[in-house]
Amino acid sequence: MKTYLFVMRRLPHLTSHVQETLDQMLTTAAFDQSVSVLFVDDGVFQLKQGQKPAQMVLRNTAAMFTALEMYDITRIYAEAESLSARGLDADDLILPVKIVSRAEVNDLLKQHQVLIPD
Repeated sequence: MKTYLFVMRRLPHLTSHVQETLDQMLTTAAFDQSVSVLFVDDGVFQLKQGQKPAQMVLRNTAAMFTALEMYDITRIYAEAESLSARGLDADDLILPVKIVSRAEVNDLLKQHQVLIPD
């Protein structure tokens, strides 16, 4: 089994790219691969509570992130500096995440065999 780390950097609801990456993540997990997710930069907004994608005629990817646990995707990380720079903290998010510092991100990347940036 390989270990995959999906790195989510983009704002939600601007394009279908986040949905496509999420589909790829769920498919990878469905084939019994080890999947982790790291939210950095504007990607932390993907987990923000209170999103209203219906107003933008896009799929609610935030709701789909809540299904990650059903696919055994439980290693979910958010970079502390990205959250702080955007005025967010763990209480603002729809999922429990492990908050890692920018210095810890490099170690996290090294722990995975396959990196998939969005």
